[in-house]
Amino acid sequence: MKRGAALGLRHLAYIAIAFVFVLPLWWAIVSSLRPNSEVFADLFPFTPKALIPVPFSLEAYSGILDQGFGLIIANTLLVAVVTVIAGIVVNGAAGFAFALFDFKGKGLVLAFVIVSFMLPFEAIALPLYSVTLQLGWVDNIAALIVPSVANGLAVFLFYQFFRQVPSDYLEAAQIDGATWFDILWRIYVPLSIPTCISAGLLLFVFQWEAFLWPLLAMPSQQFKVIQVGMAAFQQQYQTFWNQLFAVAVVTALIPIVLLLPLQRYYVQGLSSAGIKG
Repeated sequence: MKRGAALGLRHLAYIAIAFVFVLPLWWAIVSSLRPNSEVFADLFPFTPKALIPVPFSLEAYSGILDQGFGLIIANTLLVAVVTVIAGIVVNGAAGFAFALFDFKGKGLVLAFVIVSFMLPFEAIALPLYSVTLQLGWVDNIAALIVPSVANGLAVFLFYQFFRQVPSDYLEAAQIDGATWFDILWRIYVPLSIPTCISAGLLLFVFQWEAFLWPLLAMPSQQFKVIQVGMAAFQQQYQTFWNQLFAVAVVTALIPIVLLLPLQRYYVQGLSSAGIKG
């Protein structure tokens, strides 16, 4: 009896904690589905109607689309998808080389790769901007994509996974006369699909959440990505609270829709790479 009561109290505590964290997000969603004049109508004083989208309205979402936010989402998706595709190729090849090849200074280079994803971006922002300026990539989409392709954490994920692949696969392929490209493409890539998904999700989230670098690399802001667009939207339309909430909901919803179906593969990829949560 006591054990059942303790279990019930524990679940109530979990529900209370979840409610505290979910409530602000739910209120933002509800506020985005109400007319602007009704956003704070039932909040001071608070009534349960504040958590119900009544009266229901989609004017906030049509408003942000009229302001060009749909193009900003498309820009961000383009940058993120290209980065993910190129990043899987580059980081996967680097991880494969570190795992299977022996070369002079390998340990030192690998240490630099590991340290690279521990550095805050602010520490390399100015040197990276200087290189980008010399290449003539400022205000060019290449400035948003190329610096984000090589990612130390993604290289480490592939390296850890490829190290754990049994050497029997490699020896059998070499006996059959397979080239290194065939070994990578026909053996290691099919085995590393969960790791590819994990690395791809990391690269996607990094690009989706990027703010400082797009702000520096695109000073004219003719090509806006979602975080920069969201900040500019807040400054220009700060009185339209329902539209601001709509922007926040869309910004959060797209990564969630992508992550939830792939969560199983993401966890599997991290586990197979030897990273325990």
